Amino acid sequence: MNQFFEDLGRDWVDAAKRRGAEIGKPALDSRVALELLELARVAAHTQERRFAPLTSYLAGVAAERLRAAKPDLDEAAIAEFILEVRQKLEREVPGL
Repeated sequence: MNQFFEDLGRDWVDAAKRRGAEIGKPALDSRVALELLELARVAAHTQERRFAPLTSYLAGVAAERLRAAKPDLDEAAIAEFILEVRQKLEREVPGL
């Protein structure tokens, strides 16, 4: 996506390695990134602002669980998954 996220992905790999685990470098698809940013924006306006990062974290956990259950899903399907929940949250807050 960009150099910051490329470097961050390597940081996660290195941190896992120091704990005796080999993981693939996490990558961030631009469609998924956009949905996560929008989800965080909505969460910041529907609850306490500090909930926005935790909302994005839970979206990542849920997305990986969906991917494990249905390994054939592509990044567009993951973005749509996040979009669905974001739109539900948006409907719960008038004027958002």
